[in-house]
Amino acid sequence: MRRFLLFLLCALLGLLAVVLVNTLRLPNHQLAPVPAAPAVAVSPDSALAHLAGALRFATVSRTVYSETDTLPFGQLQAYLRRTFPLVHQQLKLQKVNRYGLLYEWTGTDPALKPLLLLAHQDVVPVLPGTDSQWTRPPFAGQQAGGYLYGRGALDDKLNVVGQLEAVEALLRANFRPRRTVLLAFGHDEETQGRRGAAALAAVLHPLHPQLELVLDEGGLVKADGVAGLTQPVALVGVSEKGYLSLELSATGAGGHSSMPPALTSVGRVAAAVARLEAQPFPARLDGGVSGLLAYLAPAVPFGKRLVFANQWLFGSLIKNSLAATPSGNAALRTTTAPTIFKGGDKDNVLPIVATATVNFRLLPGDSPQAVIQKVKELINDAEISVKTLGEGRAASPVSGTDNAAFLTLHRTIKSVFPQALVAPYVVVGATDARAYAALCPQATYRFMPVLMDQAAIESLHGTNERLRPAAYQQVVRFYAALIRNIQ
Repeated sequence: MRRFLLFLLCALLGLLAVVLVNTLRLPNHQLAPVPAAPAVAVSPDSALAHLAGALRFATVSRTVYSETDTLPFGQLQAYLRRTFPLVHQQLKLQKVNRYGLLYEWTGTDPALKPLLLLAHQDVVPVLPGTDSQWTRPPFAGQQAGGYLYGRGALDDKLNVVGQLEAVEALLRANFRPRRTVLLAFGHDEETQGRRGAAALAAVLHPLHPQLELVLDEGGLVKADGVAGLTQPVALVGVSEKGYLSLELSATGAGGHSSMPPALTSVGRVAAAVARLEAQPFPARLDGGVSGLLAYLAPAVPFGKRLVFANQWLFGSLIKNSLAATPSGNAALRTTTAPTIFKGGDKDNVLPIVATATVNFRLLPGDSPQAVIQKVKELINDAEISVKTLGEGRAASPVSGTDNAAFLTLHRTIKSVFPQALVAPYVVVGATDARAYAALCPQATYRFMPVLMDQAAIESLHGTNERLRPAAYQQVVRFYAALIRNIQ
């Protein structure tokens, strides 16, 4: 017994030594302080007025394209031509599917691979009946209480106008890029981007089959930090989750509700959905969370740093902690979200057919085929039909954090947001960037240079979407700095 206890003590001491060594030897991925990005020769008031003007065009994209009012898109583009004359005089502009915009600022060294900046012109609709809840009308582009309000103030006209503002200022300063700079603005990102980003990428591919860096929206600078940190964290999306919607259906006998069978078609589908919700896909740190924690670990208190530095030992603890919130849970696993139920149209008649739509957002490493197979295993009911809706897609390629492109992006972020920690993560939503990933699989990133707290983040796609004027100045400064730095 004494020998066993001695062995156990030695094992524990050895384990403790390994944990401490891992913690003390943890690499610091954060850059040392870098010089501040130079100011951009743009009047803050005029720049904000340019953005406000763009918000006044209700460029709402609809799921059914024929239902989209395209007039505001033409009006917005005419406004951009008037507002940024040098851009439209000196850059090549190609229109794709009439409203997709591809600008090319030709560099002086054709041997260098281009930089591609992305944004989208379209916005989501305002929820019916919520207009009166807005502090300022959603398509008025008005200020109140230190904010600029409007649909698109965050998603995503600030990037369209911010990129053009930066290029216009650089042109005024007679700056000439060595590396070609491309701007691609789709017009249906909010509805899958088939006519916008997908078509633009197809046009771009034969012209520039390889790119140095692709940057789209997705991440942001979270003012109130993550993982318990109080300092800002610049979240850079290195991938985005895949997408799959399945329709589950069951067929019953129907009949009068006064004589129901033991299990109706509605009950069968409901039971299938309940089984899926009760057995979520496994939580995994290797789908993006591991890299995020590695970048943040040096900044957290020692106890938490010890946990982050030894994920092999404390993985379950990390997973349980993150899974307690919807956002943390979404970062850990392929998510299961029932979204639509259909069955019957009269309260006293049993429906013959009942269906449920379930949406899955796929973590890197999970394929649509594997998810479908797992769903069938979890449902375990031969009477349930499983049908794929639309085209399922896997997560986009995971871009690296050890290449020159990411280093340039990291350095540029720090030059504008010196207090922020930079960290990679996986975007849980969808962006236009996925359409261009084949042109730059190792360096396609998703980052919006805007400092936002949780309340502002929740206004995305919601009521009172808004932006602080000072935050917009940083947007313009960031894009000008990135164009200069990547040369």
